[in-house]
Amino acid sequence: SRRAVPYLPEPDARARMVVTGRFSVVPAFRRTRLRPGATIAGPAVIGETVATTVVDPGWTAAVLSGGELLLEREALAGDTDAEPRGPERPSAPRAGDGTSVSNPVDLEIFNNRFFGIAEQMGITLRNTSGSVNVKERLDFSCAIFTSAGNLVVNAPHIPVHLGAMSETVKCVIADNPDLGPGDVFVTNDPYRGGSHLPDITVVTPVHDRDGRLLFFTASRAHHAEVGGISPGSMPPFSRNLAEEGVLIRNFRLFHRGRGRFDELRSLLSGGPHPSRAVEDNVSDVAAQVAANRRGAADLIRLIEERSLPVVQAYMEHIQAAAEAKMRRALESLEDGRYELADHLDDGSAIHSTVEISGARARIDFTGTDPVVPGNLNANRAIVTAAVMYVMRCMIAEDIPLNQGVLAPIEIVLPQCLLNPPDLGDPVRCAAVAGGNVETSQRVVDVLFGALGVAAASQGTMNNVLFGDATFGYYETVCGGAGATAKGPGADAVHTHMTNTRLTDPEVLERRFPVRLRRFAVRRGSGGEGANRGGDGVVREIEFLRPLELSLLTQRRGDWPPYGLAGGQPGSIGRNILVRTNGEREVLGWATHRAVFAGDRLVLETPGGGGYGRP
Repeated sequence: SRRAVPYLPEPDARARMVVTGRFSVVPAFRRTRLRPGATIAGPAVIGETVATTVVDPGWTAAVLSGGELLLEREALAGDTDAEPRGPERPSAPRAGDGTSVSNPVDLEIFNNRFFGIAEQMGITLRNTSGSVNVKERLDFSCAIFTSAGNLVVNAPHIPVHLGAMSETVKCVIADNPDLGPGDVFVTNDPYRGGSHLPDITVVTPVHDRDGRLLFFTASRAHHAEVGGISPGSMPPFSRNLAEEGVLIRNFRLFHRGRGRFDELRSLLSGGPHPSRAVEDNVSDVAAQVAANRRGAADLIRLIEERSLPVVQAYMEHIQAAAEAKMRRALESLEDGRYELADHLDDGSAIHSTVEISGARARIDFTGTDPVVPGNLNANRAIVTAAVMYVMRCMIAEDIPLNQGVLAPIEIVLPQCLLNPPDLGDPVRCAAVAGGNVETSQRVVDVLFGALGVAAASQGTMNNVLFGDATFGYYETVCGGAGATAKGPGADAVHTHMTNTRLTDPEVLERRFPVRLRRFAVRRGSGGEGANRGGDGVVREIEFLRPLELSLLTQRRGDWPPYGLAGGQPGSIGRNILVRTNGEREVLGWATHRAVFAGDRLVLETPGGGGYGRP
């Protein structure tokens, strides 16, 4: 709001309050009687129905044209803090400013300042995007990174994104030694820190006015369509990366401030399996660029307020604090070797061995099966994200997820289905569409199970995709969480590596040719135990015109979500297609079918395992 013509109001009363250590009588004002333009010099008190505003000495309060109250500090004699310090002229660190030793109060303040910046990035992305995936399902993540690419803080978005994005930023740094102001990069390469092709990451370097690299802001969003052999870009039976969509490797979207959106359109429109929704892709990428710019602008304002050395120092302090808390959490565990293996529905084994020694841990995935011919292969970035998530859950404090959590952790990851080799050509690279969404969940279950912390959760994201030559729709469906020694598992929630919403029924039915017939808790699907596992859900969708349907799920076969300490396993899920003539077909964990008007998909998601003997 603009400033109105200033005037000095008459006080409504006098009030006693402590000013500079002793009681003084100061003017008091009623907020409702102040007109726009009113300017009040402190010390003073402004009262209203739900709040009292104290105007300290050396401050003024002004009522703006919209009725807002703006408090500003006056430039006092000898006040060296009155002039803001911009990033182009960083001041020298002052004694006690936190550049060498962190102050607990400032540490908490900076935690929340950085968190707030990342959260505002997410709000900007949601508000400026056009897709259901981003605007409704919130399938995106935003974060801040140091100039070296280490994760500082993130908003509470998608765990499988956040732990992996640091590797993406570091790959951008390595691949582009000529980073400059105004540059923006786009990538979805699973072999360079990405997850799977629909997850497109936008990375923005943040420079000061002298061209020095300060930080990175980055956002990762799931695009419902980037090409591939079936709508939705997560084909259940893909055999190589090329079949899953358009690969974007280190694309410079902005070069020194000049946009290259036409080149991005050409990239998305090319290749053997181009995107079916290029303009939707470009629109959401532009929204990601806007989100990153919002984060960069907020970081610059924070620097102007607190100085560059202090902001950079607290980025390091936050990571050091997370590392210290992670070490304390490891020390609380009994030293020893913890081991567990579980299987995906194709029979592939995932094996983990966790060795705890004092304040350090070694997590070894030796024994995991080789690269599989399907798309359940994960990659190092996804495994790192899963490990970071599990380790963060071991810290019983509210701290930001950042790189410090991994400092005392050694990850041993041989070449296997969790670490396929990068063979360059997408036709030769292993398919990974299911690794991000399904295999990541199993890695988490195996680690929690090995440590005896929690029974298995539903172990899947229950991916549902449908569309035709003109569009692709994608959603993940909730299920049951595993029980722990402290309590039962939650019913009907997205678990572990996913944290998205489901599309609201009104939006789903308005924008897509489907009708939501039923969405309910699947009672009794959680495993019995002293603490029961959470129940899954039943979701029934009717198709209103001919479409292609794809399902990519897990826990539909011989390996249900296991219980712990005598708890019973949760129920496996079921995928059922009901044709218009009443014929019912039980579909496999991976399915691609043609559906017609009147056909219905009935999705029954798994429950979580129980904990303790019933």
